[in-house]
Amino acid sequence: MRSALLYIITVLIWGSTWLAIEYQLGVVAPEVSLVYRFSIAALLMWGYCVIKKLPMGFSVKNHLFFMVLACCNFGFNYLILYWAQNYLTSAMTSIAFSTLLVMNIVNTRIFFGQPIAPRIFMGAILGLAGIVALFWQDVKTLDFASEAIIGLGLSLGGTFVASLGNMTSVRNSKNSIGIMQGNAWGMFYGSLFLLIFTTINGSEFTLDTRLPYIASLLYLSVFGTVIAFGCYFVLLKDIGPEKASYAVVLFPVVAVALSMMFEGFVWQSSTLMGFVLVLMGNIVVLTPINRIKTLLGLNKVIATNSVEATNLK
Repeated sequence: MRSALLYIITVLIWGSTWLAIEYQLGVVAPEVSLVYRFSIAALLMWGYCVIKKLPMGFSVKNHLFFMVLACCNFGFNYLILYWAQNYLTSAMTSIAFSTLLVMNIVNTRIFFGQPIAPRIFMGAILGLAGIVALFWQDVKTLDFASEAIIGLGLSLGGTFVASLGNMTSVRNSKNSIGIMQGNAWGMFYGSLFLLIFTTINGSEFTLDTRLPYIASLLYLSVFGTVIAFGCYFVLLKDIGPEKASYAVVLFPVVAVALSMMFEGFVWQSSTLMGFVLVLMGNIVVLTPINRIKTLLGLNKVIATNSVEATNLK
């Protein structure tokens, strides 16, 4: 029951954050918006930890991992994804981000020795075919300077960085670091690193006082960062990266629905085919072969054929 509730919360929030990001773009530089976002989130997380009197002292080694978590999950992954949404709709970016599923499984193998099931390769092929279909108009001309291809490259790059952050969170949990404490330190370091980057980059600290910007900033800070990451990291700890990544299968559906309502996202045949292939690939990756056979009724067919063969003997 707890995992189901966490899934629902994570899917609905992260599915909607892609649209909220659209309202962050335009007036304020992405890196500045992210400094605001993670500073607010860090204050909220630290306030929670202080009120709950959670232990916040950790070794230097753990702080190094908090910094890695900051860069990968609370900083530069989002900066890259914000850049990507300058070129793509929120729907397209969210679908590309769903490749996090395969990246998590591969990285779990690399960092933690978790075996990769054969179905993963089939799912990855379907996912790759889906990405090609989604961006077919640009892929077929090999126009790597097109906005869509640039956006795709940034989306996949940001997704890979986020996957490394997921692996860091798993490592922290395995070392008995509380989810809230780890996130609090991660968000603190994330906002600090983004501030340093913004200062070096020479970006101007401006604030868009219009309601869409302020409302989306607060939504992304409170719900998209504090609540959603807390729920997702608990899932990572409780059931592991593979099963937790089921949320990644579902939130593009929410993102696409919202994009159709607010951005005028229009389906094309290649877009629809790509969306279906990516979702199918993710489902295949996450679903054991026996369960797939059961869903398709193949187990019954195999059992019936075996009985008939035995009777013939």
